Amino acid sequence: MKIFPLSFAVLMLLINLVVTSPSWALTNVALVHNSNFEVGQKVIWLYKPRPDSNDVQKIPAEVVKLSPKQVQIKVRKNNNEFVNRWVNPNKLENFPKMPDSALR
Repeated sequence: MKIFPLSFAVLMLLINLVVTSPSWALTNVALVHNSNFEVGQKVIWLYKPRPDSNDVQKIPAEVVKLSPKQVQIKVRKNNNEFVNRWVNPNKLENFPKMPDSALR
């Protein structure tokens, strides 16, 4: 009689492993192709303190990692510490390039 509950538990474990195995196959972060952003690129994060807020803050950041759905950025805090945040790529815009004449 003890064999039935044990075999049932093993069967359920195997079913769960088979169902969740596709989620284990995440692509390597270095292999993710995101044509808009590159690791190390300077960007501007369009941050809203609250979803219902009309105020959008433009915060300078740097791309740290890329995933299929989000981009991890590094942001400087007021006390000169850095924090990493995962954000939607739609909330990022490219950092404006300075003309060569402005660099001289």
